[in-house]
Amino acid sequence: MAIPKFETFEELEDWYLENRLEDQIKWYDSKSVEKQKRYKFIKAGEIIFSGLIPFLVILGQNSSIFYYLTALSGVVTTILAAFNSLGKYHELWLEYRTTAETLKHEKYFYITKAGPYRNLEREEAFILLVERVESLISRENTQWILNIGDIEKEIEKIINKGGKK
Repeated sequence: MAIPKFETFEELEDWYLENRLEDQIKWYDSKSVEKQKRYKFIKAGEIIFSGLIPFLVILGQNSSIFYYLTALSGVVTTILAAFNSLGKYHELWLEYRTTAETLKHEKYFYITKAGPYRNLEREEAFILLVERVESLISRENTQWILNIGDIEKEIEKIINKGGKK
């Protein structure tokens, strides 16, 4: 994103608040909601299929088809748990929600001249806001890169286990 040229400090401040800070808040908020939905959907499947197992075991006493359904429920439960683990949906949901809320917190402190922005001149307060917001976003990006590395390692472990006898 290219930063346009500004004639006044107020133009720069308005642009940053709307095009950078508010944009990041919306992005982290939407990603948090997306990861929360994925996590809960997969978790619900885990609960349903694992809950079916005892019921199918009891029914399996009368018919062999229920033995296969029991095994299938166990396999599906395991696969769903693996997807949730590999996708790190729960962790990402919480990280993105925390980041969105922290960015909102910074924005409201800045707008109301509270917390770290109290008693600062307008330009000083703005510089502090930019430094704090960009530092937070940078840390979140670093954490995301680390998460991707963890996911790649998990996939490698699974592939390597599958090849060993």
